[in-house]
Amino acid sequence: MDLQAGRAPTARRQVALALGAGGARGLAQIGAIQAIEARGMEIVTISGASSGALVGGIHAAGRLHEFAEVLQGMSRGDFLRLLDPVLARPGVIGGSRLVDAMREVVGDPLIETLPIAFTAVAVDMERQREVWLRDGPLWDALRASFAIPGLFTPHPVHGRDLVDGGLLAPLPITATRLSQAHCLIAVDMHGWPRRPPRPHGDASGPSIASELPAGRRRLARWLDRRLGNDPDEMGFAETMSRAIDTMQAQIARVQLALDPPDIVIRIPRDVCQFYEFWRARDLIVVGRDAADRALDEAGC
Repeated sequence: MDLQAGRAPTARRQVALALGAGGARGLAQIGAIQAIEARGMEIVTISGASSGALVGGIHAAGRLHEFAEVLQGMSRGDFLRLLDPVLARPGVIGGSRLVDAMREVVGDPLIETLPIAFTAVAVDMERQREVWLRDGPLWDALRASFAIPGLFTPHPVHGRDLVDGGLLAPLPITATRLSQAHCLIAVDMHGWPRRPPRPHGDASGPSIASELPAGRRRLARWLDRRLGNDPDEMGFAETMSRAIDTMQAQIARVQLALDPPDIVIRIPRDVCQFYEFWRARDLIVVGRDAADRALDEAGC
């Protein structure tokens, strides 16, 4: 007699996932998702801000594996060629070329049709409040959510110019609270650094201009200066990113204290510069390792 035949299958533990803002280190959240699912947990709700929205939205669309494969095959030059610098606008990068490249991999679904419930968090600066995007074109929501002020131009959605959700909700826990999931897992992008700060004046790598076609080098040299690749000074972008990081880290601490999740996965804040999206392979490993440690400590 088969004693297993009449038994209902064991239900998977349902998880609501809050994914934080953090520039390129947000790609570590790909590894965190891999670790969560490797333990048999079912992610049923995702909220994300900035790069957390990017990773979360693509996972909700069921295309995270393909997206990760493309990212891990990209070089620094491949990524930089996707940037479209703009002049005389409230930002350095337009973002259309980058979004078009990602749309080719992910498609262009509506949020309300995704197999996993998803909320992208952006900010309406005129009204000075969060905006939760839960329907409409996925890429409108993602482009708005990662529109870092001063770097990307704001993105219009429903007649409002929206910017990076990390300004007010770097760890969008509240946006998951309508879920009936058994467990809330938050991925905090402001964990304790792994190494001392980089000395002032230490170069961040070869210039952007050196990796672009000759016809775009003048504009690229300007972008180089904006992204802080001048070894003799910190640069606009690094100054801006450190200021935003400081603000987001403090807000995230308050969010965690006021509305603590069941499990917190902490990504060290110094694993990369905020624009180093070409380091996806290493960042995914960092995220997977951090998630495994947090899940082990929680007994999951």
